[in-house]
Parts: sequence; structure tokens; C-alpha cells
Amino acid sequence: MLAFVIVGFSAFSQIEGKTQDLPDVESTEATYDVEALEARLYEIKEMDRSNMTQEERKALREEVRSIKNDLTASNQGVYLSFGALVIIILLLILIL
Repeated sequence: MLAFVIVGFSAFSQIEGKTQDLPDVESTEATYDVEALEARLYEIKEMDRSNMTQEERKALREEVRSIKNDLTASNQGVYLSFGALVIIILLLILIL
């Protein structure tokens, strides 16, 4: 019975994965935006802030915070399907 459940979830995850393989215009634009934001963070990190006024440094801190919030909101992470999660748990149980 457990084998049928595992096979069912893995087949469902494979079908689900095939629908998400198509390139999306929004995702490519989002990756360019993410790359631009990361480049801006790197520029700010490399700046010489010793000659800046307190207001300029405060503006940079606010910009860094807003960029980090934008990057967090972009939700670029690794997602596991339920079937993959079940298989990983079963493998861990068998190993341990």
C-alpha cells in the first residue's frame, strides 16, 4: 500500500514539474531585476563611505534595506514537492 502512495506522489510531482519547465517572460525579467539589485548592493558595499555626510549614509542604509526587502519578496528559492519530501523522509528512516 505504501508503495502505491509513493509511486502516486512521485508520478504527480513529475507531471507537475513538466508544466513548470516552460520559460516564463516574467521570470526572465525578474532574474534581470535581481541581478541588477545584487549589482547595486555590491556597488554600495565597495563605496568609500568615509567622506559621506550622515544623511547620505542614512539614505544608503535605507536603499540597502529596500533592496534586501525586494530580493526577499522575489521568492527565488528551492521548493520541494510533497512526493520528494516523502521520499527523502523515507530514505532518512531507512538509513537511520
